[in-house]
Amino acid sequence: MNIYVGNLSYSLTEEKLKDLFGQFGAVTSAKIIIDKMTNKSKGFGFVEMATAADAHAAISELNGKEVDGRQLRVSEARSREEQGGGPRSGGSRPFRPRGGGSRY
Repeated sequence: MNIYVGNLSYSLTEEKLKDLFGQFGAVTSAKIIIDKMTNKSKGFGFVEMATAADAHAAISELNGKEVDGRQLRVSEARSREEQGGGPRSGGSRPFRPRGGGSRY
């Protein structure tokens, strides 16, 4: 089961994130999202746990817990389809260039 973890300390490592969730069961993966321009943490990430029961226990125990001075926001991750569309995810409006140029 995939878990969203928000409000992470910018200095938190993926290894520490994995250890934090490992208290509740087997962690399949732990990934902190990195800004491509600055190569620094964006302050959120995802943890995948082997079983739903372990994941629910981790969510219950860690949501709101303070880690490195920041109160974690932990919840079940939503799929991209559930998040809604935006311009990069195939939103509902087709691309139409504005102004200038000929119609033909």
